[in-house]
Amino acid sequence: MSEPRLWAVIGATGTGKSDLALALGEALAAQGRRAEIVNADAMQLYRGMDIGTAKLTPAERRGIPHHLLDVLAVTDEAAVSAYQQHARATIEDIHARGADAVLVGGSGLYVSSVVYDLRFPPRDAALRAELEQQLSDGGPGVLYARLRELDPVTADRIDPLNGRRVVRALEVALSGEHSHGAVMPDELPLWFEHTRLIGLRSARPALIERLDRRVERMWRDGLVDEVDALRSEGLESGVTARRAIGYAQALSQLAGEATPEEAVAQTQALTRRYARRQVSWFRRYRDVRWLDVDDAPPDAAALVG
Repeated sequence: MSEPRLWAVIGATGTGKSDLALALGEALAAQGRRAEIVNADAMQLYRGMDIGTAKLTPAERRGIPHHLLDVLAVTDEAAVSAYQQHARATIEDIHARGADAVLVGGSGLYVSSVVYDLRFPPRDAALRAELEQQLSDGGPGVLYARLRELDPVTADRIDPLNGRRVVRALEVALSGEHSHGAVMPDELPLWFEHTRLIGLRSARPALIERLDRRVERMWRDGLVDEVDALRSEGLESGVTARRAIGYAQALSQLAGEATPEEAVAQTQALTRRYARRQVSWFRRYRDVRWLDVDDAPPDAAALVG
């Protein structure tokens, strides 16, 4: 049998990455190769955050082993450097078992941290605490302006309203370290030689329609009840989880700060914006086999042939 491979299924939210990962696993099994799936969606790391992240249930996983799902409490902070270590160790274990690993997710930096030889600067807890206090006191605007002065290249690649990302980038810049923001996939070698990148794409109007309907379905399927239950587990004190798209809006609805209609509309707008950033991020990847998903699901058997 040939060397185990790493498959990475990438693309914007709502393009069917999870479905293709399952189909790949089955197509590989039909060839006599086993495959296991590794999650690269930052919010699917959290236990109990299921509806709003479109997490597959155990019954929907078709008997294919899945890794790095439900590994964090909602009070934990997700850190890409820690994820990188766990994901790569998981992939190495899968390969040691003679199976292929299928990395699937749309969190761009998380995917990049595994696929490419991406190194992360150390953390400074005291500086981080100071910056987070400034974020809490005055919002991200002043911090982002400071980042733009120190590291304009990284600033261009960060959402000015994403306070957590702004704080981390500013922490790196003030520490005198080189940020990952200035060197990204178009300039980095692969971490693992036998890597195949498969990208899913959709025309913007079709994608927007799917995403809007998906948000509406999440509310019908009980996202607000899910969020209400997670409040008893500390969701509102979580650093990362409480800011997730859909979860933050459901919390506002539960607090009486937004009507259901307003919460849905805001989640739809933020999801569309997030998908646009994902498209821009993954467009920089080299050697991707891009597949259009609007007319028919991708043929997994042809991909592994």
